[in-house]
Parts: sequence; C-alpha cells; structure tokens
Amino acid sequence: MLVNAFLNAQDFQGVATYKTSRKMDLKIDSTAVSNGMNADMQEKLNAMLQKQFQKEYTLTFNASESMYKQEGKLAAPAPGNDGMSIMLVGNGESTILYKNTKEKRYANKEDLMGKVFLIQDSLQNTAWKLGSETKFIGQYQCYKATRTKEIEKITAMSFNDDTKEPEVTKETITITAWYTLEIPVNNGPGMYWGLPGLILEVNDGSETIVCSKIVINPKDKITISEPTNGKKVNQATFDEIMEKKSKEMMERYRGNRRNSDDGYRIEIRG
Repeated sequence: MLVNAFLNAQDFQGVATYKTSRKMDLKIDSTAVSNGMNADMQEKLNAMLQKQFQKEYTLTFNASESMYKQEGKLAAPAPGNDGMSIMLVGNGESTILYKNTKEKRYANKEDLMGKVFLIQDSLQNTAWKLGSETKFIGQYQCYKATRTKEIEKITAMSFNDDTKEPEVTKETITITAWYTLEIPVNNGPGMYWGLPGLILEVNDGSETIVCSKIVINPKDKITISEPTNGKKVNQATFDEIMEKKSKEMMERYRGNRRNSDDGYRIEIRG
C-alpha cells in the first residue's frame, strides 16, 4: 500500500546523478612494438581511453518514465607529444535516452557525425537474479541482482597493419546491479531497468556506473520529454549504420596515415 501510494502520487518525480568509469587494459601487438610503440605509450593510451569514459549523467524519472543524458561536454582530446590521439564514434554528448517502463519502449536520440537519428524500439525483458546481499550507497540500503549477457569483445588490434582487422571474440559477462526498495521504480541508468527499485550502481566487469546524488520531488518541477527529432530507425538498423560509419572512419584514417609515418590513433565507441 505504501509503495502504491508512493508511485501514484501525482507529483512524484526524482533526479539521480550518476558517474561512470571504465577499466582499460588495451594490449599492443608485436607489429606496433616493432614500429616504435613501447610500454610507456601503451600506458598513456590506456589512461587517455579511461579518461574519455569518466562522465556524469542525470536520470530524471517519475513512476514510469525517465530521461537519461550526459551533463556537460568533454573537450576534444588533443594529440600528445608522441602523436597519439583518439577518435570517438557516438560518444553520447548529445544523446537523450527516454524510457517508458510501463509501455516497455524507448526512444534514443543520437547524433552520429552530424546526422541526428531517433532510435525507437522495445525494452527487452531482463532476467535478473535477485540476491540477498545488501550494502549502502549513500543513505540508501541496496540489494544485489545479477544477470548474464553475451557481448563481442576486441581481443587484439593492430595500429600499423592496414589490412589487419581487429580480432573480435564473443564472451558471456555477468552484470551486477544494486537497487534500492526505498525508491520503488523499475528504472535505472542507461538501458538498465526491470528491478523492483531504482538501480543505483551497475558493473559489467569493465564499466561501473554509480549514483552520487538523488533528489526526490525537487522544489522546481521537472519535465520528462520524449525526443521526437531525427531519422527514425530501430536499434538493429542503427547498429548497422554505426558499424558502416565506423569502418568508413577507419578507412579514411588509414588513407591519411599512409602519407605520414608519425602518430597512432585508436577508434572507440562511446
């Protein structure tokens, strides 16, 4: 009864702030070593990559809807003295993710190289395994939940061989989430949802998302607006476009690098 009263309150809404970080351990291959890339450069590259994934997001939510977007923008990474730089594809600075957990659908506004897409698709049911382990995140008691997911992972990449494609393998990872029953909405950061309370922390083995601040029913009323602008596509179609654009950028970079013997650059997806 208390939960229903909480969720059915006419003006119920909240704002949660999340911070992200990612563990990077990119390995260089023998070709890169023979062309002058040493362990110190590898360490710098991992540090540059890790910094790119340190971001802050806000999740604005009510009983059944949410809007997730990045706060602020990172300056474009400048090449270091050793010529290393990073290309970002779909880095999320202008992304607005709207989720409707009641209707089990989402709308994701993405800016891909100057072209705006509106990805509209269904929220997939998530088979969370609820555990009994608890911990506090700030003032909120949280419960542990886990699920598995199959992903593609780059295991090796050549920086100097133009003909060598990145080696990709599939692996099953375990995603661990911590949710609080004190805010009983089945929502969370990014595409995470489906638990009996707001998700305050998620870890998938490489990326960690942690809630740093929550305001329930803020003094200034907030508005959750579903994005409507952009070329409408479903998730599968957008993934195909993303892959094509990614390859085009890499080919363009390789063509430019053939005229220069200096520098390394890596392409990553946000």
